[in-house]
Amino acid sequence: MIRVYTDGSCLGNPGPGGWAWAIPGGASASGGEAHTTNQRMEIQAVLEALKVIEDSEIEIISDSTYVVKCFQDRWWAGWQRRGWKNSQGKPVANRELWEPLFELALDERRSITWTWVKGHSGDQWNDVVDQMAQAAAAQARR
Repeated sequence: MIRVYTDGSCLGNPGPGGWAWAIPGGASASGGEAHTTNQRMEIQAVLEALKVIEDSEIEIISDSTYVVKCFQDRWWAGWQRRGWKNSQGKPVANRELWEPLFELALDERRSITWTWVKGHSGDQWNDVVDQMAQAAAAQARR
């Protein structure tokens, strides 16, 4: 199983933001946007990782309850059943990022485990992707 750490960062919310992913001892990537939100960058980090990682067994490790709970608690199934409305009947935020992420993450040829890790708690690789995402956000601010 490939373990992938992901994180998103935003300098102001909204503001310049960054995303990052890393495989311990392996590949990594990061990027940023001039005007975005932290939630969008958290989703973008996982989306970007799954675009390039082709392994069939993956563990996504994130400090984003928004992303992890979407998959662990199957929020996505309710959103789709309700025509992209959340449990309060409002349009699902960030749908344009969720849709391509679902296409990759829910592919039957993949088995993805979603693991939440507390941010800023001393987890080495969570700290690495946090620093990468913050650097990408700082670069996007320029």
